[in-house]
Amino acid sequence: MEHWNGLIRTTAGMEERMKGWPGEPEMEYDVLVADGDAARNAGRPITDVIFDFGNVLVYWDPRAVMTPRYSDELIDRFLDNDISGFYDINDELDAGMSNDEGVALMRERYGDKWADMMQYYLDNFVDSLTGVVPGARVLINDLKAAGIHVWGLSNWQKDLFPVALERYDILRSLEDRVVSGYVGLRKPHRDIYDYALRQFGIDASGALFVDDKAMNIVGANKAGIRGVRFKNSRALRALLIDAGVDIPAVREV
Repeated sequence: MEHWNGLIRTTAGMEERMKGWPGEPEMEYDVLVADGDAARNAGRPITDVIFDFGNVLVYWDPRAVMTPRYSDELIDRFLDNDISGFYDINDELDAGMSNDEGVALMRERYGDKWADMMQYYLDNFVDSLTGVVPGARVLINDLKAAGIHVWGLSNWQKDLFPVALERYDILRSLEDRVVSGYVGLRKPHRDIYDYALRQFGIDASGALFVDDKAMNIVGANKAGIRGVRFKNSRALRALLIDAGVDIPAVREV
């Protein structure tokens, strides 16, 4: 799964700082990025929008899972990759490792305490999904009405993804989706973007990829896909309109 801009939205709507995936580069939010191989597609009409899931369409908050059983201080340490390896293990899970294998690997590398917490997190994963990102559902519907194709590309462990798919119809509303755990590939590596383009039957020239993680926008650009680091759906809507997509604007008066 993927974090939200280095922040976690709690169930009470508060934002709290946590340490996230290592190697995240600096990148502005809500700006169309077309570097590297994507530069040749700058300014071309957008025909397809590819959405990440976690904290773009559906909120993911690992802290919400842990709160009933663990103190804030211990949760902070668990979510610190340097201490527990939480994000390193998540990368392995997203790339196809089973939950049991992930817990065993954490136990081997980081010890019983963190592995036991990881087992609790995985057993109660449903509580990490705290709701649909505001505005996302209507944005997808507006894009469809405008003739824009909508797709999904997300890093997600294969045994945990059905939990989200059953719970949130916004994920089922996409025309098709590629989930890392099923294909053994994961963002930000270029091969999963190429795989998605082939599965969707689309060309990179008309595609826009939306993700909350900067490293995944960099990966999309390497595959020739323009990208936007997501912060909120209202800003994304404005960006799409500025790029020529014919969807309703947010009313000011």
